[in-house]
Amino acid sequence: MTVVTQPDVTVVIGAYEAMPYLVDCLASVEAQTIGPARMEVIAVDDGSTDGTGEYLEQFAARAGMPVTVVRQENSGSPSGPRNVGLGKAAGRYVFFLDADDRLGAEALERMVAMADRNGTDVVLGRVEGVNRTPPKSMFGRTLERTDVFSSNIKFTLSAQKLFRRALLERHGMRFDESLWTGEDALFTLEAYLRADGVSVLADYTCYYLVGREDGKHVTKTGGYTLRFDSARALMKLIADMVPAGARRDELMVRPFLITLLPQFGPRFLKDDEAVRQDKLELARPLMEAYWTPGVARRLKVHERLRLHLVAEQRTEPLLEVVEFIRSGKQAAALLERRGTRVYLAYPYFRSEGAGVPDAVYLAGPKEARAFPGYREPAAHSLPRRALRRIRRLLPSARIGAAAA
Repeated sequence: MTVVTQPDVTVVIGAYEAMPYLVDCLASVEAQTIGPARMEVIAVDDGSTDGTGEYLEQFAARAGMPVTVVRQENSGSPSGPRNVGLGKAAGRYVFFLDADDRLGAEALERMVAMADRNGTDVVLGRVEGVNRTPPKSMFGRTLERTDVFSSNIKFTLSAQKLFRRALLERHGMRFDESLWTGEDALFTLEAYLRADGVSVLADYTCYYLVGREDGKHVTKTGGYTLRFDSARALMKLIADMVPAGARRDELMVRPFLITLLPQFGPRFLKDDEAVRQDKLELARPLMEAYWTPGVARRLKVHERLRLHLVAEQRTEPLLEVVEFIRSGKQAAALLERRGTRVYLAYPYFRSEGAGVPDAVYLAGPKEARAFPGYREPAAHSLPRRALRRIRRLLPSARIGAAAA
């Protein structure tokens, strides 16, 4: 009688036009120290024409672990192949591996051990970039157990994590196939929020994020409207799952800063007038629904100022501010209240008729500490009490005095 043992981890690989990067990717899977008996591979060829599907089948024929290869017509995004792979997965955990990236040899063994040791539902392994810039801020130290509110993990929402499959099945979680980009952010953030703990493995490189020489990364393709679709979906998820307040504001920083704000950076200067107006119109409902004083004061002055002008739908001042930032100029610092307040004089600061409140230019403590002469207000000082009073009086959906 044959006893079928459940694998510890299923590696799901969605592949499209992945040669020659797929060769190193699969070699890194074969090299896993967790051993072939504890893992399986589900590989989905998403309509490739460069030999990707054939190479996957060759790999399946020689590999020591169970490998299932699915070949299908192109689905148009990474979500389809990942969902197919997840639907066939049998492992206690699932790891989503992109076909142009690769794993560190001990990655799966270490991550599974960490999840088992701590009972956590998601494990992040340290990422190293190969011709790409990897996420770094969340990997300062190993965290056996944390959550999305107590760490910086909200700034890495790619799918290349270890997920407990029971969590995904319990909540019917799948990747949103209607999104061309940002589908992994939606999936991963939901997992963070639903997880019974998250672990961060920072003392070993688990994942190598490879920059393709042909530049064919999904996140670098597609029109600007797709980015607004991604921002809208992520903001709605946060609003649906987290009650209004400081925790929601903390999470909202991510889509505002990473997804929305780049649409109003240097590329905005190159856009024609019709595109600029379209971007502002696309941003309008997001600003009205989700832009709060709590989000605003968590940003740097130049970030807050641009989004303030987006909220006000003010194209010309926004262009001037973006040009100032693009030029690399440093805004002058103005210290007031015996050094306990630092204002950064970006364009339109205290400009008659501009109508931009001083509070938009007020640096938060972290940004202010970079300027000589700054003195942090005492916890119960008059300025601190005044700031708290102003915050209580601010309307929740407008940002006029957002940074106070």
